[in-house]
Amino acid sequence: MFDDEDDKTIYKVVLNHEEQYSIWPADRENALGWRDEGKSGTKDECLAHIKEVWTDMRPLSLRKKMDEMK
Repeated sequence: MFDDEDDKTIYKVVLNHEEQYSIWPADRENALGWRDEGKSGTKDECLAHIKEVWTDMRPLSLRKKMDEMK
C-alpha cells in the first residue's frame, strides 16, 4: 500500500480560470485549463500553501456576480 510518507514526488500548485487550486506532479504537463501558481514542494507543503492562500472557496465567476449585485 502506498503511504503519503513514502511519497517523494515534487508537486506544484496549479490554478484554473475560476481561481480554484489543486496540486499536480511537477514533472508532468498541466492538465488542460490549469496554470502554474508558483509554489512547488512536497505534497504537504503545497497543500499547506493552498490552505493559506485559498481563503474564498467560491469560483471567480460567482464572486464577480455577487459583487455586481451589491
